[in-house]
Amino acid sequence: QVQLVESGGGSVQAGGSLRLACVVSGTIFGLHTTRWYRQSPGNQRQLVAQLTLAGTETYADAVKGRFSITRNWNTNTWYLQMNNLEPGDSGVYVCNGDIRPTQPDSFTPHWGQGTQVTVYA
Repeated sequence: QVQLVESGGGSVQAGGSLRLACVVSGTIFGLHTTRWYRQSPGNQRQLVAQLTLAGTETYADAVKGRFSITRNWNTNTWYLQMNNLEPGDSGVYVCNGDIRPTQPDSFTPHWGQGTQVTVYA
């Protein structure tokens, strides 16, 4: 069974950095677009960053210039480098990837369990 396993969350002072990682557990046939979302209390899940198979990066306006999404093609792992963090960046970060588990399958979205990021002033 395909699972997404996240790591790298924690607590950091404003201005600091964190690097989140999301790794696909299990054998898959293909991985397409990868994403990071943020869920905070009282707010809808928000797309923070996206990286397509073609290498196109998209960011939420609030994180442009501070966050960077990258990917390791060999290990089916993607990362979110978060620099100059602000208290408003706090929340549960959830990774998402369009995965094709086996050759007959279509690409379908898979979700991680989420990792907490807390930025204090």
